Amino acid sequence: MIDAYSKYFQKSKIFLYPLLGIKKNEDYVPTETYICWDNIYTPEDCKYMCIYNSKRDLKFQKFENKVLKHHKNLNWHGSISEDRQAYVFDCSEYKHDYEMFIKGSYSKMSINSKDKILNYFGKIGKISSYIKSYLNPEEYHDVYAEAFLVNVEIIQKVYEICTPPNLKKETLFEKKPLIKPLMSNNSIYLEKTNI
Repeated sequence: MIDAYSKYFQKSKIFLYPLLGIKKNEDYVPTETYICWDNIYTPEDCKYMCIYNSKRDLKFQKFENKVLKHHKNLNWHGSISEDRQAYVFDCSEYKHDYEMFIKGSYSKMSINSKDKILNYFGKIGKISSYIKSYLNPEEYHDVYAEAFLVNVEIIQKVYEICTPPNLKKETLFEKKPLIKPLMSNNSIYLEKTNI
């Protein structure tokens, strides 16, 4: 894999966040994203965690109500500290793409998901070029072979240009807050009474 010598970047933010369909120009973007939550979710659960570092002021609450709380794939949300909000999304709708992401087989993601990712990052610029090369590596093998001064056959044999996600770095190590029950008194009668 070509990016093995570069600093690790949160791959779930690049390959999975655009699949949520949240517009790029929103006021808030997650500061961190994860595919696992220690002792809670594993890759098999097909979940995606977005962490927002923001106090729940009025501006954030508007964004939360407009974009996050009504998201069709939102599974759970809560504060994990005073200024850190966690949102867990169910990605089973994208199970194939999620599995390809876990394997680092980005080129095998569906065309629909590739389009969403490419549209999110735009068509111009350095980041856009990298993303295109990760999703369609065969078109960039010559470029990478030249850049790394290696024979193109070596790049073609490896095929993928971007390394698989590092599951440890894609795991949230944070206690999940307990969800308080709506009623703490379990002895409330719900039977009809005759009055």
